[in-house]
Amino acid sequence: MTEARIGVVGGSGFYAFLEDAEEVKVETPYGDPSAPIVIGDVGGTSVAFLPRHGRRHEYPPHQVPYRANLWAMRSLGVQRVIAPAAAGSLQPHVRRGDFVVCDQLVDRTSGRTATFYDGPETTHVSLADPYCPELRALAVERGTSLGITMHERGTVVVIEGPRFSTRAESRWYANAGWEVINMTQYPEAALARELELCYCNVSLITDYDVGVEGVPPVSVEEVVKVFAENNERLRDLLNAIVPAIPAERGCSCGTALRGAVVGH
Repeated sequence: MTEARIGVVGGSGFYAFLEDAEEVKVETPYGDPSAPIVIGDVGGTSVAFLPRHGRRHEYPPHQVPYRANLWAMRSLGVQRVIAPAAAGSLQPHVRRGDFVVCDQLVDRTSGRTATFYDGPETTHVSLADPYCPELRALAVERGTSLGITMHERGTVVVIEGPRFSTRAESRWYANAGWEVINMTQYPEAALARELELCYCNVSLITDYDVGVEGVPPVSVEEVVKVFAENNERLRDLLNAIVPAIPAERGCSCGTALRGAVVGH
């Protein structure tokens, strides 16, 4: 089977990335991934690409096969995952079209399958720092060099969806000081940690959430419009990040399960 070292999981509005790519169908113990994975070359590096919501956005956020997606990536040899996603802003200084490289998340989802470990082996992986520091630093540096407005850190609150927030909910999140709101970062980040994958989110801000004073309610039309306008910048960023990723990992993501299994 064709292998790849780097994986890219595309978010809303970002359904294709690689050219001259080979399509690979991967079977997993958790069913089919969102779509067949395609593998191609970016600056001499083999990359696997998968649209998180499917090629026609047929998987809403609460139905995305997160376990199958990440398991399939790892089975292809992927060690590092870059995960761009459409997201809303909860703060006035985080503007539409900005990119936020998140360093923290808050889970407000409900009922999603969020682990590979359902027993009998009990495992408690640490998610204190859910995003790979090595990939985050590289994303910020490369994006800044391209002239993209990059926020080098931010907390994303992950809501269940598929509905958008009420004004009261949004004000609650904003008043907590969180910067970004999204529907897919959990359990994706946690599952990546359980597989000892490096995982980096780049949130493309497509709208202001309704808790930000003086803005109209978010709409799907607005989200898709802003994402489409910024797809080229996202491709430029990914094309800049991938060749610069070092061959050897200098982070602790690859040893996340060390000491996490009860009784071991």
